[in-house]
Amino acid sequence: MTGTEAPVVSVRGVSKSFGGVRALVDVDVDVHEREVLAVVGDNGAGKSTLAGVIAGAFRPDAGRLLLDGAPVVLDSPQHARSLGVAAVFQDLALVDDLDVVENLFLGQETRLGPFLDEVAMEREAWNLLDQLAATVPSVRLPVHALSGGQRQVVAVARALLGSPRVIVLDEPTASLGVRQAAEVLNLIERLRERGHAVVLVSHQAGELQAVADRILVLRLGRVHGEFGGDASYEDLLASMTGAVRPARTERGTAPRDARHAGGAGAVRR
Repeated sequence: MTGTEAPVVSVRGVSKSFGGVRALVDVDVDVHEREVLAVVGDNGAGKSTLAGVIAGAFRPDAGRLLLDGAPVVLDSPQHARSLGVAAVFQDLALVDDLDVVENLFLGQETRLGPFLDEVAMEREAWNLLDQLAATVPSVRLPVHALSGGQRQVVAVARALLGSPRVIVLDEPTASLGVRQAAEVLNLIERLRERGHAVVLVSHQAGELQAVADRILVLRLGRVHGEFGGDASYEDLLASMTGAVRPARTERGTAPRDARHAGGAGAVRR
């Protein structure tokens, strides 16, 4: 991705409140193809709200969302999905007692006349998992028998149905062990290699450095900095907490003013 390429998704001046709580305040950010945009911040920073706005789960109170430069109003995650934006939220929305194939195609089953085409769905399930280089013992295992990392893979594979251009992942490594978290981060790299734009939301600044092309820091609902993927953990932590650190422009990691975050000149690796 070059600086001249138009973003797939642009968030412009977006604000969102829940009652008296201002979750997002005048947020600007761009999302490009073949990049991982990490969104990091402490609890209550507005990360999941931003993910929900991009994925159609929340409608902003102010501001605009643009797809390929054209303003859109996303009424629901289903509407967003129809426009090429898919999401995997923290709860994964998997049905434990159903197997992998049934979870992948739940609500969008392939039919052969009046009957379900089990053979076609199983073939497509393996195809999706192979694309992700994922290891699952059997697509006929109930998902409650899978590890946390494998369950995350199933949720991502389901999001890939319909070939979305943007995939939003909300805290995908939460509650995972070190090995399983590493598997999920490898999965995110494969999504980028396949050409997807990935919005990765997490409160774990350290692990994002392994996969992120850009890192957007939110604090109290506002963009507090935008960094290149090679930003130091100390700089990210300082931006998350509001501490002051010397600028480090020689590495391209100095946070930009929130008013300019998300523009075409974003730092890239």
